[in-house]
Amino acid sequence: MCGGLKYVLENIKVENLVISKQKEEYPNYKGIMEIVLSKNINVIIVKAGDRIVLDNTSYIDILYPKSKLSLSDINNNSVVAKLVYKNKKILFTGDIEKEAEGDILSIYDKKELECDILKVAHHGSKGSTTDEFLNAVSPKIALIGVR
Repeated sequence: MCGGLKYVLENIKVENLVISKQKEEYPNYKGIMEIVLSKNINVIIVKAGDRIVLDNTSYIDILYPKSKLSLSDINNNSVVAKLVYKNKKILFTGDIEKEAEGDILSIYDKKELECDILKVAHHGSKGSTTDEFLNAVSPKIALIGVR
């Protein structure tokens, strides 16, 4: 993920970068921040409960991570966001794994998690997208990013 983000930041005009706080700084993070500073890109650090309003028909609700991080693994502190556009909902799960999914299920009820489209977590790895999580979000379509 970070390699792809570095490529995007270096080759495409980016105005805002939305990220979550991490417990540790990783080498890739430092490289990304160097690019962000050199290109004067606005960084928005989000946590659960934040809302980014895009226009009068669409917004992004940040569902995870919480302001106080409980999981040290960088994947489990990925931003989980729900894009709402008119009456459609898309859930972006980053690279979260079953531990973060369990945390999310303990915070939100099914109604808050339901979506039309799910971006499957962590490239569809066996450590994520548990049956319990999948049943709670109950998407009509699931997309897996692979290369």
